[in-house]
Amino acid sequence: MITTEQREKLRGWFAGRLPDDLFEELVEVTPDREEITVIGRIPEPRLAEGASDAEREAAVRARIQEFRERTRDARIEVAREAEHLFRRKVSWGVVCGAERALFTHVAAPVMTRLRQPERQVLDTLIAGGVARSRSDALAWCVRLVQRHTDDWLTELRESLEHVQRVRAQGPDGEEVVDSSTGDGEDG
Repeated sequence: MITTEQREKLRGWFAGRLPDDLFEELVEVTPDREEITVIGRIPEPRLAEGASDAEREAAVRARIQEFRERTRDARIEVAREAEHLFRRKVSWGVVCGAERALFTHVAAPVMTRLRQPERQVLDTLIAGGVARSRSDALAWCVRLVQRHTDDWLTELRESLEHVQRVRAQGPDGEEVVDSSTGDGEDG
């Protein structure tokens, strides 16, 4: 579990390290145990008044592709530093107008044991064309739960942060170390 303070330090590091002209705004820095996703806002393309939706969509996609290619070297340099410092892969994405695009991201395997009723749910999603595989179906289920329980998950994360703070105040607080939440300052 990554604490709010660790999340803020991470965001601060990226805000200070990214070249000033890379993004209009640093939208979000989202860490987990395997990956840090950095998303910034880029300028929308200027179009003639009354441009069609198709023209606007094509222009935004082209702008995103142009940004991705033009900034590749700068992003790789920052990612290498961050990966060494924080011991996590760095993934990139942008927001351009209403469009959000991820360039690269980690697809971490998750080991789980499902009983037949749970496997049948996944197989039904495959048969219905919602997913291509059980892995895709499970990812679809996670996204569905995330969308419908965002407030609950936020409250749970805040509660876990509180538990970590209380543990740290105890007599053995300095001995309790979770290597998955390190902020990278020591190496």
